[in-house]
Amino acid sequence: MSGDDLIPPSPQYDPTGTPPPDDAALFAEAEPFALFERWFKEAAAKEPSDPNGMALATADADGFPDVRMVLMKGFDAAGFVFYTNAESAKGRQLAENPRAALCFHWKSLRRQVRVRGLIEAVSDQDGDAYFNTRDRGAQLGAWASEQSRPMPDRLALEKRIATFALKFGVGTPPRPPHWRGYRLAPLTFEFWRDRPFRLHDRLVFTRERAGASWNKSRLYP
Repeated sequence: MSGDDLIPPSPQYDPTGTPPPDDAALFAEAEPFALFERWFKEAAAKEPSDPNGMALATADADGFPDVRMVLMKGFDAAGFVFYTNAESAKGRQLAENPRAALCFHWKSLRRQVRVRGLIEAVSDQDGDAYFNTRDRGAQLGAWASEQSRPMPDRLALEKRIATFALKFGVGTPPRPPHWRGYRLAPLTFEFWRDRPFRLHDRLVFTRERAGASWNKSRLYP
């Protein structure tokens, strides 16, 4: 068996079936954050797990790309917030090249949202506030994990967790100085909706800089 044998076939569509919802209603908002909020609420109601999961793409100083899944922990008109170890691979890449892209893919809705923009740091106060809402095990893990660096074995990590659990006792661990939040301030949104025969809907919002007006346009699939 080759890897090709594992790939599912292209979907077959019934031309007499129920057509997808009208795209005029689906794309009604004139501003991308309002449209994202509506789509995200629908995804939160239908996705079986992690509707806030998003692929985060970064690039190092040489332009070599990298991508991984992270969790969105907040969004508003300023952008999309996530948290990580600043000494990790993505933390180092964001320091070298503070530009990134996001992709939300909601299979249950057959939709995705792509976002590109500039990275800025979340305030220490907001970082502290979010860190204090995390489970104690996750707080200890943020101290114990030397994220993205070589680990000799699982026991080494468990020993570090035990060390920090003893250090902080029954109190709430403070936020580690190397653990912080980032905000992606969008310059581009693309809203994508699956349509039969790969004739998908694509709606794009662009602006030249944060705070500028948005331009709205459609793309061929």
